[in-house]
Amino acid sequence: MNKNAVQRTNVIGGSEAGVAVSVDMDKDVIHQTNSLFWDTAGNEILGATSLPLYGAFVSEEQCRLFGDVSGTKLLEIGCGSGHSLQYLGERKAGELWGMDISENQIEKTRQHLEEHGLSAQLFCSPMEDKCGIPEDYFDFVYSVYAIGWTTDLEGTFERIASYLKLGGVFIFSWSHPIHKCVAAEKDTLVFKKSYFDESWYSVALGDSTLTLADRKLSTYINALAKAGFVIEELVEASDEDLMQSQDNAFARKAGMLPVTFVIKARKL
Repeated sequence: MNKNAVQRTNVIGGSEAGVAVSVDMDKDVIHQTNSLFWDTAGNEILGATSLPLYGAFVSEEQCRLFGDVSGTKLLEIGCGSGHSLQYLGERKAGELWGMDISENQIEKTRQHLEEHGLSAQLFCSPMEDKCGIPEDYFDFVYSVYAIGWTTDLEGTFERIASYLKLGGVFIFSWSHPIHKCVAAEKDTLVFKKSYFDESWYSVALGDSTLTLADRKLSTYINALAKAGFVIEELVEASDEDLMQSQDNAFARKAGMLPVTFVIKARKL
């Protein structure tokens, strides 16, 4: 940890969660910390976000970014417990592939798909690393609330581009960066950190620790362009029906600013 570590507010989900402490960017340490988090208490602490939801208040059923996936080859980055692969498998996808940094999550995916009569080629690896996934092979690569864990955004997008066929589609979602800056206090929204702060930080949640960085939206867009993608759609709006189904401060916040973003991009 940085000897000059700075504490600041951290926003996870709908509220402030623990105190974020700035840390030095060390890829290996971050991978070790985050794989341990997901091997142990990750799902219990953060839950599991999966299709048809892209995250809070945004759904595939509303956005329809995939379209018809029948017969297509799909790869999920950060497959978690396997529910998104199940969702697409039940829509007649031709091949299901997944990768995750956590051995525990890979096993959960395997068991979950088997229970639903499905199977997938699964790899345990950081998304930044080459791990045997074929290149120029997939019609879709997608990620639901996982891309933000990467330690190398540009390198990850370049690797994802290598997996896709020419004209293939990359869809991913993550916490909207403006949401990570703003906390709800009673009936007021208050800025708690700079939007431009992309430094790495660690947060202790119970007995577990995770390490992340909050990137600007332009950082994602510019990295996509550098990797050879053209953006076809950016979703920021919250689903009115989903917000109205929850009468709480988080839903009210989502009515005033985006809490989730989704990007659909195509490999040129």
